Amino acid sequence: MPSHLSADRPADRAPSGAGPVEALITRTRQLRTDMDAVRRGTESNGTNPADRWQRALYDLALTHLEDLDEHLAQLREGPPPTAGSPEALPASPALGGEAATAPGRIGSAEWELLTDEVRWSAEFYEILGMAPTAHALTLDELPSLVLDEDRPRLTAMVTDCLVDGRPIDGEFRITRPDDGRVRSVHMKGEPVLDADGNTASMWAVLRDVSELRRHRRTVSETRDSLRHRRPARSGQGLVVEPQEALLPPWHGFLRLPRQGGPGSLEVAAHRLPFEGPGEPAGSDWYDACELPGGQTLLGVGSLDGEPSAVATGTAMVIGGLRGMAMAGTAPGQLTAWLGDLVSGTARPLTGPALCCRYRAETRTLRWAGRPAPMLFRDGTGRRLRIPDGQAEAEHRLEAGDLLVLHTPGPATGRDGERRLTGLARTLLAEPTAQGAARVLADAFTAERRTGTACVLVARVQG
Repeated sequence: MPSHLSADRPADRAPSGAGPVEALITRTRQLRTDMDAVRRGTESNGTNPADRWQRALYDLALTHLEDLDEHLAQLREGPPPTAGSPEALPASPALGGEAATAPGRIGSAEWELLTDEVRWSAEFYEILGMAPTAHALTLDELPSLVLDEDRPRLTAMVTDCLVDGRPIDGEFRITRPDDGRVRSVHMKGEPVLDADGNTASMWAVLRDVSELRRHRRTVSETRDSLRHRRPARSGQGLVVEPQEALLPPWHGFLRLPRQGGPGSLEVAAHRLPFEGPGEPAGSDWYDACELPGGQTLLGVGSLDGEPSAVATGTAMVIGGLRGMAMAGTAPGQLTAWLGDLVSGTARPLTGPALCCRYRAETRTLRWAGRPAPMLFRDGTGRRLRIPDGQAEAEHRLEAGDLLVLHTPGPATGRDGERRLTGLARTLLAEPTAQGAARVLADAFTAERRTGTACVLVARVQG
């Protein structure tokens, strides 16, 4: 870690190692170009799990090289000036904080304990999504930007640094005040001691690692997909384990109805794979498809029971869901019949389901089941409700609305609903349904230790 003495002071001249650093930058960029060419030469249609795993590893390696390029560029430029100094150039408002600061760049900060003075570099402000003229937060104020579930981790790191003199090295998630987006950041720091050996200040560097974490998560998920596929005893084909069985016949995102137009939906989904010890007790499923008459089917649900029964039951549920929906079954009756379908097998299954029918020409959503959908509009989010005494509900959606369907895993109870509504600005700021699905996956990472979960996002087109 570089010395804190020069962390926030402008350099009068280029670093003495500028020549060797420039050579490293050239080699890094050449390696990045070569790797990108190799990746493009191995592209496939993405239907094979091994191909998806390979592509995810290439993307992760390229992200590392891009970060390395940015770090070397900073070494070449020298230490950044303090925010507000004449040498500091503010980020262009037209670009926004994230675009103005590349994901791999690093910001630095120092907190003086005796004088309460705080010094942040311009990039530290940008990474946190704060204006360079804003008040630099003290160590007591910094957790106000951190997600509730990550605050104890930051508090413990800072306490260990100030009290026990331990270096800081850890990650936490923040909500950027400028755009409301949730980002993962990595902080590395150390105490600065006075002549008597007491802690006088704390110095740290910070970088945004959101894209790096996203690529690593993709590698993990595709690797898990390969692990959960084993040769069938008959010697032909593959037997799919419960966690793989939840995948519907489509991947990535859909535009429904296919012809698009005003009122159509952009749909994306994400699975949060189980990362706890042992095997999860059940599995989750999601699906979306076009129905006759320009309507769209959306559904999510969970299944609990014997692992082998869950694997076959998931395929049965998706097939039954589509068949009954194609026949015009209303959502209220559909959820009831799905319950009868899974409970009436030789090895009964249980689990909630949420089923929706959407008509693009009127932007009308009819739904039944649980958990109820979350609707995000005009910077806020709310849980939809079914009127008392009715089996289903109907709601009129608007262009730009974002609909979130999820299984019971994420956002359960009042605390979970509060966490979801707190992401309203972040979700609505995402230009695509896929981006919103990734935001939800990042926000509910902790739930992977307790079981699988699915989220399905639908954005209403104008």
